Amino acid sequence: MQVQEVETLPPPAEEGERSEPGGGGGGIVMRRPDPEVSSRAKRRQFTAEYKARIVREAEACTAFGQISALMRREGLYSSTLSRWRRSMRYGAMAGLDKKRGRNKDPDTELRQQVRQLERENARLKRQLQQAETVIEVQKKVSEILRIPLETEPEDDES
Repeated sequence: MQVQEVETLPPPAEEGERSEPGGGGGGIVMRRPDPEVSSRAKRRQFTAEYKARIVREAEACTAFGQISALMRREGLYSSTLSRWRRSMRYGAMAGLDKKRGRNKDPDTELRQQVRQLERENARLKRQLQQAETVIEVQKKVSEILRIPLETEPEDDES
């Protein structure tokens, strides 16, 4: 989210009033958030150190409302803190950096290479077919115009 600076203007001076020295006007500069919303929200990812630090800070909170203040300051939900606490308790940091989603298929790179080679093979076959067609047309044109074709002697090994 981008922030725009907005300068407030002082109220207009009434007749007979003097302005402050320095031409300051004393306007207050306020920041207003940009109303543009990104096209797609980006999922936040937290490191294991960050998660452990937040859990430790939450455990150190003793007064009423301190955990809520911590959550607001960090922009987290209480369910997130609960999940991190559970991971700390049962997994002792092992579950904090667990990757989500599908496991990477080891054969993916080979499959991509095979697809690329198959496409190239099909392209070369089309080119070969086109070249053979052009040669056939040239042969027919030479027959019609009675132009002798130079053929290389065949080597017969008998």
